Amino acid sequence: MDSPEKITEPLKLLSIVIPAKDEEGCIASTVEHLDLELNLRNVPHEIIVVDDASDDQTWEILTKLHEKTPGIIPIKNQGPNGFGRAIIKGLDSINGDAVVIMMADESDDPRDVVHYWNLLNEGWDCVFGSRFMKGGGVIDYPFLKLTFNRMANFFIKHLFRIKLNDTTNAFKAYRKTVIDGCRPLISPHFNLTVEIPLKAIVRGFSWTVIPITWKNRKSGVAKLKMKEMGSRYFFICMYLWLEKYFSRGDYRRKQL
Repeated sequence: MDSPEKITEPLKLLSIVIPAKDEEGCIASTVEHLDLELNLRNVPHEIIVVDDASDDQTWEILTKLHEKTPGIIPIKNQGPNGFGRAIIKGLDSINGDAVVIMMADESDDPRDVVHYWNLLNEGWDCVFGSRFMKGGGVIDYPFLKLTFNRMANFFIKHLFRIKLNDTTNAFKAYRKTVIDGCRPLISPHFNLTVEIPLKAIVRGFSWTVIPITWKNRKSGVAKLKMKEMGSRYFFICMYLWLEKYFSRGDYRRKQL
């Protein structure tokens, strides 16, 4: 990991982007617990929830939350749909100078969002969470998905020669300048969770890693389909491996 640059001025607003599809059983508690924690810690924030063509009451729940708390901002992804496309829709709508991507199912801990914010304010461009380093942990992780996760992250870690061991986890934080520097974002599905951090690393943004906790959802159905995602993860990894070793630095961050 690289060292942070000297802080020029504190960040002003944290945007949280949450993609949601058919999350009526948990979206209200996810957003309300997050909003409460950030208010208690005096983190200026907005919460952007992108409804990715839900077939249940997710949108209705979000609109009621917005009426009560204007800082909760629901957006509809009218299509084409997909996990990555929903996140990109949210990233295109943020007002903050920093952003956290978070899941809708309460698997991510709002207290870790506060840790992310504090580290970004220390000057880091990116803060990545790892569930598999000392101090981190998982609760009720399905065995097959855990096995696939560890294999995929082992492959990525050695392919790119980085110390990060949880690249595939979506729950990460970035300065807005990083998101702008990683465009265009091309992954329509869960492979976006790999595209953004690897692009940030390959393009020379500073980053650090902290331990985080993760717990399996209590309601709804997981959207990640391993059979569909293997080739997509492989494609984006090869795309960025070629950029790292053959682009001659054309896309690297320009140092000030």
